[in-house]
Amino acid sequence: MKVDFENYQSPFSWRYGSVKMRKIFSESNKRTIWRKIWVAIAKAQYKADLLTSQELINIKKAAKKIDIGKSLGFEKTIYHDVMAEIKTFAQNAKVGGGKIHLGATSTDITDNADILIITKGLEIIEGEIKSLLKSFSEKINTHKDTICMGYTHLQPAEPTTLGYRLSVYAQDLLKDLKFLNYFKNNLKTKGIKGAVGTSASYVRLLEGKKIDAFRLEKQIMQNLGLNEVMVSSQTYPRKTDLHLSFILTSIAQTLHKFCFDLRIMQSPNFGEWSEPRDLNRVGSSAMPFKRNPDKAEKICSLARYVASISNVAFENAANNILERTLDDSANRRIFIPEIFLATDEILTETNKLVENLIVYDENIQRNLKSYGPFAGLENLMMTAVKKGANRQEIHERVRKIAMEAWQEINSGRTNPLVSLLKKDKIITKFVANTQIETLLNPALHTGLAKARCKLFLKELNKEISK
Repeated sequence: MKVDFENYQSPFSWRYGSVKMRKIFSESNKRTIWRKIWVAIAKAQYKADLLTSQELINIKKAAKKIDIGKSLGFEKTIYHDVMAEIKTFAQNAKVGGGKIHLGATSTDITDNADILIITKGLEIIEGEIKSLLKSFSEKINTHKDTICMGYTHLQPAEPTTLGYRLSVYAQDLLKDLKFLNYFKNNLKTKGIKGAVGTSASYVRLLEGKKIDAFRLEKQIMQNLGLNEVMVSSQTYPRKTDLHLSFILTSIAQTLHKFCFDLRIMQSPNFGEWSEPRDLNRVGSSAMPFKRNPDKAEKICSLARYVASISNVAFENAANNILERTLDDSANRRIFIPEIFLATDEILTETNKLVENLIVYDENIQRNLKSYGPFAGLENLMMTAVKKGANRQEIHERVRKIAMEAWQEINSGRTNPLVSLLKKDKIITKFVANTQIETLLNPALHTGLAKARCKLFLKELNKEISK
């Protein structure tokens, strides 16, 4: 891929996003689709006897001769990109050029093209989500029985399983996939409705012809594989862009949470997970020992950018005064491609992280040994109460012992909770020494984590196999 580094290039031109996504949002592809729509209009108008067969053949042939440089040259003079493209198109269509864009307004071309491009972008995103869900499924299955410490408020809480924790991220992403499919399957475009959405120009064109404006629009939409809204202004409803931004932001939020958690788990204080690292990977220009989770950090950074775009989409929809204003045009040229390219990047990069996630079992066991026994204290109290202890008195006794154990841990020593409990005369009055260690075994306090994990895996695998 050749990039002109002598002029400003967006990072999305070469650094972030896949080649296939860039091609979908390329200027060349956009203008190819514009011409596809002009040809579709010409075909329908030919059937309505508005064009001759020679004119239609000539338009179809000339549609392949795209010259972006010439079009941009016209645009410098007339300051209108669609008219500049029409002039370029018409110059190569000597017979039918005078009929190109007959009855149409610019958004009859650009808005329908945008929906075709968005649909292709969504198909790529859908495939990437399924690939990522498959990677999650494999990791969940591998670790469905791996007991680890659960954390709330970034403090040790109760044991869970690593598979169950990973299921939380996958469940969110599965919901994102369902939302995306609903949006994609119900996506509608403007149709061919003219300057303010009334189809007035087409009604006039078709006076006395064998088809009406309704039928003309339907033929064009069927040719393009699109579904149109019943009513529109000059544009398709800009609420569509807002909903699109919600869908992609939701995906970004899911991946941000996973990557943020990975960053925490990679810190030495936890040390349970790590990004995969190539031998030659550099963590810092100043500190050669660094093992930064910079790929996860990049994903979080791009996810924040995706989330910010919803504000622009909101303003466009809310401030699209009456039948149309043009103050959405410039920012849509930027944010629609970039929200797709950013989402594309974070999906593919997160997939690599999940596929190759390093899990340090020794550190999981270390943390479980340090903090896991605390999770059994409630069970110990209930056992003591069942055997005659006063609940409030036993709670206070256990609390003091737990605080003493914490002090030892904070001093860098092994958790002495079990031994302290075994030495306490009040505790052992109700709970036998031999029972204390069993009651505080972290493996006995994961609840339904393993069972729910297996049930979720079944649901997940069913969905991604569709």
